Amino acid sequence: MSSFDVVIIGSGPGGYVSAIRCAQLGFKTAIVEKYSALGGTCLNVGCIPSKALLSSSHHYAEIKHFEDHGIEISGEVKVNLEKMIARKQAVVDQTSGGINYLMDKNKITVFNGLGSFIDATHVAVTKADGSSETIEGKNIIIATGSKPSSLPFIKLDKERVITSTEALALKEVPKHLVIIGGGVIGIELGQVYLRLGAQVSVVEYMDRIIPGMDASLSKELTKVLKKQGMKFYTSHKVQSVERAGDVVTVKAENAKGETITLEGDYSLVSVGRRPYTDGLKAENAGVKMAERGQVEVNDHLQTSASNIYAIGDVVRGAMLAHKAEEEGTMVAEILAGQKPHIDYNLIPGVVYTWPEVAAVGQTEEQLKAAGIAYKSGSFPFKALGRARASADLDGFVKILADAKTDEVLGVHMIGARTADLIAEAVVAMEYKASAEDISRMSHAHPTFAEAIKEAALAATDNRALHV
Repeated sequence: MSSFDVVIIGSGPGGYVSAIRCAQLGFKTAIVEKYSALGGTCLNVGCIPSKALLSSSHHYAEIKHFEDHGIEISGEVKVNLEKMIARKQAVVDQTSGGINYLMDKNKITVFNGLGSFIDATHVAVTKADGSSETIEGKNIIIATGSKPSSLPFIKLDKERVITSTEALALKEVPKHLVIIGGGVIGIELGQVYLRLGAQVSVVEYMDRIIPGMDASLSKELTKVLKKQGMKFYTSHKVQSVERAGDVVTVKAENAKGETITLEGDYSLVSVGRRPYTDGLKAENAGVKMAERGQVEVNDHLQTSASNIYAIGDVVRGAMLAHKAEEEGTMVAEILAGQKPHIDYNLIPGVVYTWPEVAAVGQTEEQLKAAGIAYKSGSFPFKALGRARASADLDGFVKILADAKTDEVLGVHMIGARTADLIAEAVVAMEYKASAEDISRMSHAHPTFAEAIKEAALAATDNRALHV
């Protein structure tokens, strides 16, 4: 039987990053992965493939505006969905191969098969052919991630009534895609197929899309996507989803109690994700589970079994790849006797539509609920020279700062390249910057980043220069 200092169950961003950090710290490390490819949901059927399709479809959508830039294309421009999907898969395969390389480079032993606890220090690895072997771990990290959620009355046939996994590999562009759920995943994949020619309708139970983000971002994104042709049915509770042949019928009830009926050829069920612990047999190791199926952990991500830790989507908090990476690194360093920390308030959130949406820190709604006095400064992209030069005029940057101390409490942005711009806000907030601190930093001109400086000026005695 092979023995290791650390055994990690799951090879998603949390698991494989944790494995690398453990190896860097001198631990003999093993990783157990149920599927043949490493990388978990994020790499194989989540972050990476969805961004590949978003990028490809964005190129196609941009062609409509080429003439505005003095570029004339003669002849018909067509979408080859098969090639687009193939490119997406090539990106996934290349990235997965990169993780294999990193495992070899760091001398991490990889076991392919379903990992399940025998007891607190032994894990059974059951392979696809039914054979099994047992490995021993002085410490074990659960990093089994999450799976798409559904509603009890919806039958997912994975052909016409689908999850995000199937939406990444369709063989045709839907005529009418009805999306149940207006969160990040549904909106991103909705924009992919909207660009490719589908009619897209979004049914959302809450009163706005991306409800976890600042309301101003939701309002702006809704406005932009409506302009692009997406339809929204917010404050609607789905009652039934039925398939008859190639037709999927979705019935939902609005706030007035009225029932609407939407017919499409595909329905994407995108109502969130659930922690994935199927087959883990955590009870054999004395690991307690929380009410929502999450693994219960303390502030050090330690479970009720002292040598077992859990990270990522399978524990409390936002289900984000970068949050899982930080937790995986933290556990590795705790095991090495270090004292790392994570400020969960500074884990950014991003929606990779175009315009992109990004945020970090507290929303206005949260500050109001907490009774914290704050000031707000915003700057629109349409007043930005760089945005006008590239014709990316939608969006704004908003900075929320403490009314007394001027410390930045939240930064919310929607516009071109905000997925990258948000890092500046994270750095500033990590070092307790004030809005005035940011306003006095030189930002290259012309850049999109100038919108952050201008928003900081606006939050500092309403001193924005270009609006």
